[in-house]
Amino acid sequence: MRVVFMGTPSLAATVLEKLADAFDVVGVYSRPDAVRGRGKKLEASPVKQTALERGIDVFTPETLRDAEVLDELRSLNPDVICVAAYGSVLPPEALEIPRYGCLNVHTSLLPRWRGAAPMQRAILERDDNVGVCIMRMEEGLDTGPYCKRVEFSLDDMYLDDVERALSEAGADALVEALEGLESDGLVWTEQPESGVTYAAKIEKSELALDVDDTAAGFCAKVRASSPAHPAHAQIAGRGVTVVRASCVEDEQGLELSSELQPGEGVFRAKRLFVMASDAPVEIEMLKPDGKKIMDARSFAAGIQGIKNSTITWGKA
Repeated sequence: MRVVFMGTPSLAATVLEKLADAFDVVGVYSRPDAVRGRGKKLEASPVKQTALERGIDVFTPETLRDAEVLDELRSLNPDVICVAAYGSVLPPEALEIPRYGCLNVHTSLLPRWRGAAPMQRAILERDDNVGVCIMRMEEGLDTGPYCKRVEFSLDDMYLDDVERALSEAGADALVEALEGLESDGLVWTEQPESGVTYAAKIEKSELALDVDDTAAGFCAKVRASSPAHPAHAQIAGRGVTVVRASCVEDEQGLELSSELQPGEGVFRAKRLFVMASDAPVEIEMLKPDGKKIMDARSFAAGIQGIKNSTITWGKA
């Protein structure tokens, strides 16, 4: 089976690795090189880097709608196109090229969270479960039937953990789906009309921490954050990204933070607490602006008098 793969971030690179181990990947499409992270130089996407390491031809068009780009795709003569977080819409002309159609590794439990940021939205809404579906692509936004569906309990997982789990599960499910395509052994499930929700992309500063956040909402923002959309705040006059946080539930923590008002914080018994709108939160790991990630004790060591006074926190 001749497979063309389309994807861009690390999650998709994991899928490509397993796909290339099992099938003949004749071409890889990824978004053009871009400035990534803190550097100012153009960098290839994780998918492009993975493809080049494996000696697979890589294509990085700005759009798939150009006639020349579509002709190039046709020339690869794919039996199937597999997509995982590509970052660009496939036009109808592209969907019609492969004889087996186009399969998408979509990181949600469809029909919930169709769209751009399903994992982040699931975390922010504190869903009970997350998952991945192998979906047949059509012109609608993530509206096609699915043949594989893998579900996990979300619990208190952070975005990195969710991405890792779903990329591995999605890669395995995609390989199984392609094996089923060849043997005509797949069963397709149409998405129900009820339960549809849309996962809009995360907007700039949407995950910034605010005194008006509930404790559960504060922690959900932290778990859903990433370098591109950090859970940022100001604590004791310092701009910080909160990396790990939890709602305070233990008896000692509740006692140590009992006198706090919303917008206040305290460092006691080597623990850093801040008060959200309704309940206290413990800050476990954080990254002061311009510095490395550190634990609460290391952060407090750099603030004079923090052990003997109430500090303030709020939106940066």
